[in-house]
Amino acid sequence: MSTSNGEPLAVELRNVDKAFYGVKANDNVSFELARGEVHALLGENGAGKSTLCSILAGLYRPDAGEMWFEGKPALFKTPKDALAAGVGMVYQHFRLVSNLTVAENLALGHHDQGVRLDQKELARAAEELGERYDLAVDPTARIWQLSVGEQQRVEILKLLYRDAKILILDEPTAVLTPQEGQALFKTMRQLAGEGRSIIFVSHKLDEVKQVSDRVTVLRNGKTVGGVATKDADARELARMMVGRDLELPTRSASAPPGEVMFSVSDVRVLSDRGLEAVRGVSFEVRAGEIVGIAGVSGNGQRELAQGLVGLRRLTAGRVEIDGEDVTSDTVLERIDKGLAYVPQSRLGMGLAPGLTTEENLALKAFRRPPYSRGRTLVASAFRDEGARQIEQYDIRGVRPGLPIRLLSGGNLQKALLAREVELEPKVLILRSPTRGLDVGATEAVRNQILAEGVRGTAVLLISEDLDELMALADRLLVIYEGEIVGEMQTEEATSERLGLLMAGQRVEESA
Repeated sequence: MSTSNGEPLAVELRNVDKAFYGVKANDNVSFELARGEVHALLGENGAGKSTLCSILAGLYRPDAGEMWFEGKPALFKTPKDALAAGVGMVYQHFRLVSNLTVAENLALGHHDQGVRLDQKELARAAEELGERYDLAVDPTARIWQLSVGEQQRVEILKLLYRDAKILILDEPTAVLTPQEGQALFKTMRQLAGEGRSIIFVSHKLDEVKQVSDRVTVLRNGKTVGGVATKDADARELARMMVGRDLELPTRSASAPPGEVMFSVSDVRVLSDRGLEAVRGVSFEVRAGEIVGIAGVSGNGQRELAQGLVGLRRLTAGRVEIDGEDVTSDTVLERIDKGLAYVPQSRLGMGLAPGLTTEENLALKAFRRPPYSRGRTLVASAFRDEGARQIEQYDIRGVRPGLPIRLLSGGNLQKALLAREVELEPKVLILRSPTRGLDVGATEAVRNQILAEGVRGTAVLLISEDLDELMALADRLLVIYEGEIVGEMQTEEATSERLGLLMAGQRVEESA
């Protein structure tokens, strides 16, 4: 196959199938990518986008179907084969060696590297590529010292260092601030202008409309359709993704909040490097109230959340749940007193990847009936309670014995949130609960958060997504360099005012 101007397609997939544990992730999928275009692959979590891209990148082999590159049939047995053909992928979970430098990571696996690395030459190449594509990052810095956005830049630089002609970006904006996302889009258009082809995997309709040339939609592993982006209607694309009309929920007028349920006074927390990341933070959350904390990533949100739940020691301050001081309590003691936590990292921090969904759902409650009788665990309770929660919270893709890590991001988040709210907590703390989720999963998570507010839970929502905060929170706080620099009712908030506060301007100055 070729394009209208007679050039062969950069990529063509014909009738591709791929199954895992007997479940089809890709079912008779066809896909075309032209040279010099940004092609968006759109779909819900679990629609088969990442699997299809992993086939293109040589990580998986298709069970059936054909792959064509530059007009010739191809079958990649390994990612090395794909890279040799000029195809590279930036995965959602980065593949970097954390204790090596940026320059050393660029060299890893490169066929031209000898026994000894020329560190100066590698650093020079990294700097030149960073300047050319607006992906600047210190080549001498070690990966663990970089922000998530900077680590993503390194992944892209690795592919450009290998002169990849086809770049696959799997949900690249899920880990980026809005500003970083805009910078990435500019780089993507520059790469396309040079004749490189980009597959942009996403579920965010506004981003797809902004940066792509064409859109292909997958649902339940099948190709639903494709359209030129300029002809695409956001509402129709959403309908194609989820198979129904969809409207994201927002908070509505509710009863006044109750008594103070969660009190934080002059809390101070250190970062991993021993620097003060949270500096004298104080606030209250009442029963039935949703309080949002806005801020650019890296301004102390992680350290604050971990300090409040007991995962990180406070150097000063006081934390109370329902009037009881829990500052010195362990994580388990805080859980027993009514604290629930949904971390930003679903796998590893939030869930145990190698355990089943049913086992993960019981991780915080297995010491209690019906999961245990004294010191004995009741196997049937894990099965029965797991089945009930899986159905109640619409957790899809679960199979007996299947590790939870094989579920899609949206279903991972549903399981994590289900486990926490099943405890009927007094206080629920969430960090970026819809980051990386499609519109359908976002709808489900938002509904659950709002339901917790109605139930009377004190909800603390920490997020970099201003739209999410404006939609769900009753009251907003803004954090900057570890301090609360502004507070307002959501009705009083505007994007401009919040943006000034997030940049460090005090509320008195921006009012």
